[in-house]
Formats: sequence, C-alpha cells, structure tokens
Amino acid sequence: MNGLLKTLTARGMVHDATPGLESRLEAGPIVAYVGFDPTAASLHVGNLVPVMALAWLQRLGGRPIVLVGGGTGLVGDPSGKRDERPMLDPVVVGENTAALQAQLGRFFDFSPSGNGALLRDNAAWLAPLSLFEFLRDAGKHFTVSYMLQKDSVKSRLETGISFTEFTYMLVQAYDFAHLARADDCELQMGGSDQWGNITAGIELAARRDGRKLHGLVVPLLTTARGAKFGKSEQGNIWLDPDRTSPYAFHQFWLNADDADVSRLLAFFTFLDLAEIDTIMGAHDADPGQRGAQRRLADDVTGRVHGADAVDRVRAAAAILFGGGDLRSADDGIVAMVAAEVPTVMVPAGALAAGMPIADALVLSGLAASKGEARRGLDGGGFSINGVTAEPDAVVGLTDLLAGGVVLLRKGKRNWAAIRVGR
Repeated sequence: MNGLLKTLTARGMVHDATPGLESRLEAGPIVAYVGFDPTAASLHVGNLVPVMALAWLQRLGGRPIVLVGGGTGLVGDPSGKRDERPMLDPVVVGENTAALQAQLGRFFDFSPSGNGALLRDNAAWLAPLSLFEFLRDAGKHFTVSYMLQKDSVKSRLETGISFTEFTYMLVQAYDFAHLARADDCELQMGGSDQWGNITAGIELAARRDGRKLHGLVVPLLTTARGAKFGKSEQGNIWLDPDRTSPYAFHQFWLNADDADVSRLLAFFTFLDLAEIDTIMGAHDADPGQRGAQRRLADDVTGRVHGADAVDRVRAAAAILFGGGDLRSADDGIVAMVAAEVPTVMVPAGALAAGMPIADALVLSGLAASKGEARRGLDGGGFSINGVTAEPDAVVGLTDLLAGGVVLLRKGKRNWAAIRVGR
C-alpha cells in the first residue's frame, strides 16, 4: 500500500496528508472512505478528483468505502460557502442519495470478497442517534475554541453561521469515528476544503477511542488560467446524462486547454505517467490534432457513460463537423445531433401540407430572407436530413426523423432543427 501515496503524489493529487500516513500504508492494506453529501441529484466533474483517488486506493489493494451523506445532507456543510445553504427537504435528500449511489457504483468494484468496495449511507446511524447521545458521544470531546479555529467556521464569523452548520464538522467527525468502529476504516480522503472536518474526525477517534486515524486531501482543481475547474459557460458539468448530455460531456474534455491537458490526464485517467508523456509528446508535435484531448475525452466519457456512448458521440461529432453520414445514423445518434443544434418548434399542421424549403430555412435562422435562401439553394448550399435540398423542395411530415425533428444544414457545419410539438 505504500505505492498509494507515491502514485497520488506523482500525479499531483495530494494537497496534504496527516503525519504517519506513509508509514501506516507501508504496513499493509488500509480501509478508506470518501463522503459525498446529496445536495444535488448528480455529481459533477469536480467531484471526480477524490473519486479517482479512492479508486486508485482500491487498485493498489486498499478497501474503499463510498459514503453518501443521507444524514449530513440534511445539515449542510459550510466548507467553501460564503452563505448559509438552503435546507433540503428530506424526500429530496433521499432521492438524491439514491441517484449518487448509482453514479458512484460505476467507479468501483463492489465484489463481496477481498477488497470489494462498501457503500454506506450515514443516515443509517445518524437518524437513530438522539441529541443527548450525540452531545455526550461527540460534542463532549470538542471545545468551542477548537471549532472556531476551523476555516469553514472562521470564514463565516462575519457573515454569520447557524448553529446547524456550526456543528456540521462534529457530525462528519462522528461519521469517521463510526466507520472506524464498524468497518475498521482508518483513512478519510476528500477535497482540500474538507481538511478541517477530516481532522475533527481524527481528533474524536483519538480522544474517545484512543485510535489513530489518518487523512489525505486532494487539491481543488483550477485551470491554468486560474478558473475553477468543472464549469462551462452553461454551469456545472454533471455526470447525469439528463443534465449534461454525453456529447456535451465529451466536448467539455475535448475543449481542454493545452496547458491543462497533461494534468487532467494524470488526474482523471488510470494511464501510466510514461504513457501520458508519450501522448503529450505526440500532441506537442501536432497540437492541432488535439490528440491528448481526444484521449482524455474518450477515457473519461467511457468511464462515466460507457464505451457505447463514446462511439455515439464520435458519430454525432462526425456528422456535425463534416465527414459523417446522417442518413446512415441510428435514432440515438440522430437524437444526439438534434440536441446540440438550435431548434425551432412548430405544430404538426405546419408541416402537414408541406413547408417550402425557403420558408423553413428562414424559420430556422439559417437564412436571413427567402431571397438569401433561394440563392443558397440554387448553389446546392443547403441540405435536408443530410441530402442536398432542391430549390423547390418542401419539408413535410415524411421528413421527420427520430424525436420528430428535421435537420437542416447550411454548408458543412451550420445546423438547425425543426421539431414538431404542440
């Protein structure tokens, strides 16, 4: 297990670790956990850094515990937040917990033997816990002055922090101490903003149980330009395909800056560092091919959405950017293409009698006027569903593809969709 710290350090994935962790890892396999509060129904790509660190632990012989905070999600973690979190409805927290558990299941081997991963929900032990038990079992071991020194609390003293969020670190500390007792867990991993919560758990186990536990935090990732990693102009990049489509997810990684891609390959793939060096060497020789970004996008998208999704994304991209044949695409690829282009809705009646192609081009925004549309049609510059449109063509119900759309194209890369709706 001593390879874990070396591996993560070499990949730039260690922000800090408690003294003695290296010697503990040298002694043999360890049980470690990472916790995720269900504040949303999906993880986002920023959550993947501690997930990958925990996955490396399993690959190197340790046993991972994946904890979803069905209990702590009802409290709210103040770490990294300037304002009080809104209280979530318990039903919503329960639904989010189930969704996160399903997503996290893709990253670990949950075999029942050996170092198979364990899935835990802290509501199982926090919900039955009485206030008196908690105050005696956890609160008694911490002073207010100790808690006020934690960054998650200190940064909120001027703007205000509720007693609920003030005690969050004690609840998370209770989790760590509980997992140490129940599952022999000795290591908690998380983002660097979790350092105060993790060390609180270490303190509780030491004072209450006389047990030595350890912590390791990964860096909060930023781009070479200093921006927070994991966001696009549209917001968070989610793992849920209904929130961020597999195509948009793949494009996010494909659009990574050249200055970031080597680090992203180290963080988000299991490729050997020597192989990453080879990939970057080829990339640097011909950056325009974006070979490193393609390898990154394919690898991460395949892990999150499956190999089939990567094939579909590639096919959709080939159609959108030239070289792909829309006519041979299946319904899933057609739907993926349609989801990525500007769309105008029309009632079915608008196509029932046939809409002149010039009208359709103006309606879709591909032509500013019917005159411009006719000139482009005379030159063969427009297509309907991948077939060059004749000047006298009409768009009708028989042209509808999967999902009730007609795909129009100007030139090679300018697309629009007309979708039938109410």
